[in-house]
Amino acid sequence: MFSTGTLRSRAAVPPWEYDEGVNLTIDLDREEDGRWIAEALELPGVMCYGQTRDEAISNAERLAIEIIADRIAHGELPSSALGVAFAIPDEQMARQ
Repeated sequence: MFSTGTLRSRAAVPPWEYDEGVNLTIDLDREEDGRWIAEALELPGVMCYGQTRDEAISNAERLAIEIIADRIAHGELPSSALGVAFAIPDEQMARQ
């Protein structure tokens, strides 16, 4: 599920220049205590912990969607931005 659009800096690109959706990259890391942290790189502040990789990814995806929906509600993004696609780079997927 990959759409053709990308989320760009709100200051640099007026909202009407977004195309069909938003692509977000999930970055994963494991903390020393064993918890996983997932971050949506294109949305500053979207960083979530989980006891497992899948939980961390799910939490980050859910938060990203909530933020995008809030921006749509406030007129900062068009409704087409709710077509969100998440990608985890191959090197991140290989990490266990």
